[in-house]
Amino acid sequence: MSHSHANLVKTFLLDLQDRLCTALEQADGGARFHEDDWQRGEQGRGGGGRSRVLTNGAVFEQAGVNFSHISGDALPASATAHRPELAGRRFEAMGVSLVMHPENPYVPTSHANVRFFIAEQDGAPPVWWFGGGFDLTPYYGFVQDAQHWHGVARDLCAPFGDDVYPQYKKWCDEYFFLKHRNEARGIGGLFFDDLNQGGFEHCFSFMQAVGNGYLDAYLPIVAQRKATPWGERERQFQLYRRGRYVEFNLVWDRGTLFGLQSGGRTESILMSMPPLVRWEYGYQPEAGSAEAALYRDFLPVRDWV
Repeated sequence: MSHSHANLVKTFLLDLQDRLCTALEQADGGARFHEDDWQRGEQGRGGGGRSRVLTNGAVFEQAGVNFSHISGDALPASATAHRPELAGRRFEAMGVSLVMHPENPYVPTSHANVRFFIAEQDGAPPVWWFGGGFDLTPYYGFVQDAQHWHGVARDLCAPFGDDVYPQYKKWCDEYFFLKHRNEARGIGGLFFDDLNQGGFEHCFSFMQAVGNGYLDAYLPIVAQRKATPWGERERQFQLYRRGRYVEFNLVWDRGTLFGLQSGGRTESILMSMPPLVRWEYGYQPEAGSAEAALYRDFLPVRDWV
């Protein structure tokens, strides 16, 4: 592992952020991303990033596409909980993460993330790995949307082995699960972490495929659903279901915890939160309704392709 490898990843991530923002602005057609460059300069820690947020668009009520590249003297607890052998190592981490919160309840929320870590210790070889994935959170489910989303995920995994999509789909289903609700956040997608088998070039190629595949998975769904009429009932259900998104990100999400524990920029970390959300005590969807169908037909784990 050399600095040239890290530079290759950083170059890709910066370009990916640019391409994502350009395509998402075009899909929105009403607003542009505002960029904040930030630096963190605490003792023993360095790096920074550029956060891009779009608000009050024609399609997206709020959207964020962030790049960060940080380093520190010791990996935070969230990064070593499942890899205790790395505790105390210096680290370098970089990635792009995005969350799209549409206004129309028939357009699903989506999330994507690709990241690269290096953990170093004097007298020991560096440990590196890739992680990332993407997942979809519909408010009103459509079978063809779920099939398309997972079809793109399956197809981008195919060149890397027949077992890759089933493995990372299962991991996604298990990860984006609200244990305190016994309920999935959405319909899943792909999730992978600790990827370093097969060498740097192989792993980097897979991370690139995931980052590049997100737009192919999401934008056709946006185009299909963005003109669907909706009213106050759909809006209230969307705001209620957004509460699940907040609960997951604040209670279970390792990325949120890593960002906060590593002294990252709070505004950038919490850009994943929806701009408006509500909770309702003891809510139960009306039997036979489209809202009930989400719980019955889409949130339970199933094979879509």
